[in-house]
Amino acid sequence: MTVGPEYRAAGMARAQMRASTEDRDRAVELLTKAYTEGRLDKDEHDARVGRAMTATTFAELDAVVIDLPGARPVAPVPSASLQYAKTNALAITSLICGIAQLMFGPLATIPAVVCGHMARGQIRRTGEQGAGMALAGLILGWIGVGFTVLLVIAAVLLVAAASSGSPAGG
Repeated sequence: MTVGPEYRAAGMARAQMRASTEDRDRAVELLTKAYTEGRLDKDEHDARVGRAMTATTFAELDAVVIDLPGARPVAPVPSASLQYAKTNALAITSLICGIAQLMFGPLATIPAVVCGHMARGQIRRTGEQGAGMALAGLILGWIGVGFTVLLVIAAVLLVAAASSGSPAGG
């Protein structure tokens, strides 16, 4: 609710802002709760509800509920477009590079690992979505690094075996 003593911290301009029907309904809910708790008698409750329903500004709503517990601003309800945090771009890149290793080999391995680590750090800081994608890209990247190392070791062993098996000077 945007009514209450704390709204003054935002400045006087907020007090003059027009209240919505939702703001008035929240003030009435607060008044009804105070009535059921025994903080208001029936006549005072009815009088305040009448004032709340005709209030046009936040200042008028505040005057109705200022002496009641819980009469403080509540964070506004986010719109549907703001409810979903965006997905971290580096997490997407990490996953794509991790999968791309299957087609392009080790060329995409290092970007998968680097982008995965960077994405996880950014996600912890910003709260973006994509932690699972970043982790999957990291795991695929490190698996790619492991396979690349195994291939290099196998190639070195094959070269060593081939060179030791052939006669010298021949």
